[in-house]
Amino acid sequence: MIAALSLVAPWSMAGSNSKQPITQAALQARLQEAQGNPELGQRLYSLGKKVAAVCANCHGPQKSREFLEVPYLEGQNPAYLVEQIRQFSQGERKNAFMEGILKAMNRDEMVGMVLFYEKEKLPVRQPADQELYARGKAYYGRICINCHAADGHGNERLPRIAGQHYGYVDMTLKRYRDGSTVRSDPNMAFVTKAMTDQDIAAVATYLETMP
Repeated sequence: MIAALSLVAPWSMAGSNSKQPITQAALQARLQEAQGNPELGQRLYSLGKKVAAVCANCHGPQKSREFLEVPYLEGQNPAYLVEQIRQFSQGERKNAFMEGILKAMNRDEMVGMVLFYEKEKLPVRQPADQELYARGKAYYGRICINCHAADGHGNERLPRIAGQHYGYVDMTLKRYRDGSTVRSDPNMAFVTKAMTDQDIAAVATYLETMP
């Protein structure tokens, strides 16, 4: 963790506003400003690319699949991702490692990072098991689509789940279903309560192949 934090230091200048709590409203406003101003957006994107070089040690396309706890960030909905970053940085979403890294970042670094990841592409994957894929597609069309929409690309409140790797989806759905304190959400707990391990495997198989 110390090594990772030392990598953050070079771009976190003395004038960083990271010591002041960064509000959700401030982050969303800055994100919208960057999205509406190409020059600012490009500047923050370049800053975010530097930040993401550290993130890639765990969140890279190959690395993420090695660790069930680590999701893909490529293509993630920026409004959702920037809010998750804020929650981690302020200890509202619990992960000591993530909190330690993100609390050193300022507002523009956070916004720049999500702008960078928004443009990154997820690897295209073919279903390893056609039967599980078909079952997962049918399940998604009956249940998951009601909140996550047909494309699974997320919004400010919901993450992009399309293309997320199998291991992370499988682990996360089981945590919701089994009442883990690591991930807690009443809606997801209700939806996953009746899911079998096979249902979860099917949905995870389908999501991994969604564009």
